[in-house]
Amino acid sequence: MEVSVLNIKGQDTGKKVTLNDSVFGVEPNDHAIYLDVKQYLAAQRQGTAKTKERSELSGSTRKLGRQKGGGGARRGDINSPLLVGGARVFGPKPRDYRFKLNKKVKQLARRSALSYKVQENALVVVEDFTFESPKTKSFIALLNDLNLAGKKVLVVAAGSDKNLYLSARNLPKAKVAVASDINTYGVLDAAVLVLTESAVAKVEEVLAK
Repeated sequence: MEVSVLNIKGQDTGKKVTLNDSVFGVEPNDHAIYLDVKQYLAAQRQGTAKTKERSELSGSTRKLGRQKGGGGARRGDINSPLLVGGARVFGPKPRDYRFKLNKKVKQLARRSALSYKVQENALVVVEDFTFESPKTKSFIALLNDLNLAGKKVLVVAAGSDKNLYLSARNLPKAKVAVASDINTYGVLDAAVLVLTESAVAKVEEVLAK
């Protein structure tokens, strides 16, 4: 599939870039996407939730009532889970929520996410560009020229570009990523995906294997 290449003013340069069908034209696999997004979100969790169980509470171990004949549950001491202020039964403990996912499943998920963007006409290819200095104003001008103002945008560059990253950092709806580091969640979360020409080649190099 061929896509027109725009300059940073949003004008057609007359150039075309051919998107690799094995990366941008696959039949999207929703289950692979689900698993990859689930893994990404699980890895973001702090996993620090903790409640005190019976052995960890400070409190008297005096038996409050007789064992039998009271008509209620056998509640033992003041730390009993039956009482207000007592311990919690099987409460959460600090844990790691991350889990393993096969590399091929993750690659299929990223290809599926990119293919969805192509199907939705939500993928824009621009000429390679750089900012001379970090300026949010320059990035806003770029979005305005591409008619993307107010939309959630993910700009993908071929390599690390500090000025581009710093220019977008202050905008809540804009994110910048390196082509080799894009993930399924980031691609799907953005309303529009903007790739530079060299980023297209880099993405294909990483995902066409």
